[in-house]
Amino acid sequence: MKSNETPANALPPRDASKHGLHRTMTLGGKYATRNHTVKHLQDLKGKTVLTETMPFTTSEAVAAEEAGIDTLKVKFDPADPAGAIAIRNAAPHTFMTFCIGLTKIATAAEAVRAGYDAMDFGADGIMCQWGPEFIRAVADAGIPVEAHAGLVPRLSTWTGGLRAVGKTIEEAMWVFEQIQAFEQAGAWAVEVEVIPADLLTQISKRTRLVTSSIGAGSGGDIQFMFAEDILGNHAPPYPRHTKQYRNLYKMEQEIQVERVEGFREYIDDVKSGRFPGPEHIVKAPAGLIDQFLAELDGNQDDEISPK
Repeated sequence: MKSNETPANALPPRDASKHGLHRTMTLGGKYATRNHTVKHLQDLKGKTVLTETMPFTTSEAVAAEEAGIDTLKVKFDPADPAGAIAIRNAAPHTFMTFCIGLTKIATAAEAVRAGYDAMDFGADGIMCQWGPEFIRAVADAGIPVEAHAGLVPRLSTWTGGLRAVGKTIEEAMWVFEQIQAFEQAGAWAVEVEVIPADLLTQISKRTRLVTSSIGAGSGGDIQFMFAEDILGNHAPPYPRHTKQYRNLYKMEQEIQVERVEGFREYIDDVKSGRFPGPEHIVKAPAGLIDQFLAELDGNQDDEISPK
């Protein structure tokens, strides 16, 4: 390496704290600066409510970091990690959890391997919908792991479909006992989805886990909503627990109309001879075409003359 080059993963600057960042090293062995670490998030439990989203594009990730979203989640497929890596790189200073799909893992050993892969790619932790056995294996390997309780959409057949969970005493106790089991297994956080708001408030007071609320009111430590819901990326209806702060779907529809009209006008101009016009073409210098035709005629005469 030349003396004037910056090392590929240089030690983070000592003044990172002036920018609201913490100097750290990922479990994958890379130096980094982050707005939060696991310890900072644990220390903030019960003191403030943080914000969290899941971007699906690098543009959304860049915007979320610039806006000051506290923590990010990203879908992570161990067999196809490119999308997660791109989003990690797009928001390099934001605490980011890689979410591993339920069916991507079949054994505790695979869970640990996938967790290590995520950390190698720059994750600050992983999130899963696994049971305590897999969570314990991952936590014992030193990987920060977030569990999922309440309504788990992929497991919703066991709780009666896509509906709120915890509205009976039996279900409320089941959710609480789930969270206790995750805590005992070594999780540091839990995403709690679509349970009564007051129930999460009480549960959050009774667990050491950092609670991330999605559709479960303001009683958690983190308020989580998908980027596509915040930005209104899709047509209605929207999930009841979401709020649209922009209507990018409407904007995209309007842009699509403009695309179609642009292509139609182009077709019409070509067919009518309006395009290309004089301003779009290169004009031949005076005499060039006459010289070109004369040259062609001369070549043709040479080809047909008898030998």
